[in-house]
Amino acid sequence: MPQRVLLIEDDHDLGRQIVERLRRAGYDALWWTQGRELESTRVPEVDLVVLDLMLPGVPGFELLEQLRSRSEVPVLVLSARNDTGDKIRALKLGADDYMTKPFWPEELLERVKARLRRPALQRDDGIRVGGLLIDPSARQVRLDGQLVALTPVELDILLVLARRRGMAVTRKQLADQVLGAADDRALDAHVSRVRKKLAPRKVIETVWGIGYRIAEDDG
Repeated sequence: MPQRVLLIEDDHDLGRQIVERLRRAGYDALWWTQGRELESTRVPEVDLVVLDLMLPGVPGFELLEQLRSRSEVPVLVLSARNDTGDKIRALKLGADDYMTKPFWPEELLERVKARLRRPALQRDDGIRVGGLLIDPSARQVRLDGQLVALTPVELDILLVLARRRGMAVTRKQLADQVLGAADDRALDAHVSRVRKKLAPRKVIETVWGIGYRIAEDDG
């Protein structure tokens, strides 16, 4: 079954071009031309959302916040708003990636592929760090036995760090592996969200001048 991508874009010419390219690439593309209120029973069953920010109806930032409060589906923001503040706000609200218009169609497809890509399933009992248990096969994280809801990018950040426990991973290495590009601001926003979700445990340490590492003692 092809992976399903929801495009939320009010520019009809651009929307048709994106939908056509997605379908030619083998994806099942669904298209909304305006923002909609999301109720708990109406969260779209898709594998990825490509979201414009300047939308009629429900604005993009509000829609992103509603979506993230109900689902961990990856979200790629595609917007003409190229201000750094807008980008950081979107990432802090839970977007997994941010791409500005105008753009190359080939780059959009590569970013879609990157966001939909999943690490190969591992046959193991999980990675335990103190009270934190990461299950790569089920793609789940538990803290003191309680399930923690993480986005795919947030989980991948933890996996990369946990598999190199005790070692510092440079910001460039982490961004390249998880985001597909060395975007320090985007990486820092994602790490900040992971820390908040795992608080009060201090799971991720900052290694000044280098990057991040998993704390040996997460208490």
